[in-house]
Amino acid sequence: MAADQPLSVDWAVAHTPLPGQTESGDNYVVESFPQGYLMSVIDGLGHGPKASVAAKAAVEALRSNPNDSPDTLMQRCHRNMTSTRGAVITLASLNTITNTIIWMGVGNVTGVLIQANSNGESTREYLLLRGGIVGYRLPPLRAYSQPVHPGDLLILVTDGIRKGFIENLPTTATPQEIADHIHMTYCRGTDDALVLVVRFVPDSAPRADGD
Repeated sequence: MAADQPLSVDWAVAHTPLPGQTESGDNYVVESFPQGYLMSVIDGLGHGPKASVAAKAAVEALRSNPNDSPDTLMQRCHRNMTSTRGAVITLASLNTITNTIIWMGVGNVTGVLIQANSNGESTREYLLLRGGIVGYRLPPLRAYSQPVHPGDLLILVTDGIRKGFIENLPTTATPQEIADHIHMTYCRGTDDALVLVVRFVPDSAPRADGD
């Protein structure tokens, strides 16, 4: 069933390489396509130039056809990264016809969806991650579907961010303010770190069919 009003995304990122490094192995993708958006965070194994090469190979694979299914996207990343040290990846694909995301993760890029209920309280849905390394050892893939609504927040973080980042979160702030808060407060300082914050918002663009 089609959603009443298609959603769009308002997003922001905060990231830094490991202190002393000029290149980061953490990278991200936010890419639009007809009737949807692809959002992903990639953490190349280790840090420095070789980790950056691995992450960039995944970015290239994801951007080439962002409208493909999450399974297909992850498998393409795997093939594109076989000559690199590999990476861990979490991705989410928003379908703006049904207002649902399909998301999956290989490795330890944490994904959490924060949703407000009718009482004004929020609930948290954490993505179940599969162990493995994209580009080296890809596990059996499993994607999960989740409806999303205006105002919901999707947050993806690499392991350069400490656990507990979801506590006392200023959820009504802008995505950039939220990303900066998480990064400033929870960055370990011993690894590359990246935070991607996405807020789902009503799409103000006119529908192609004129509805």
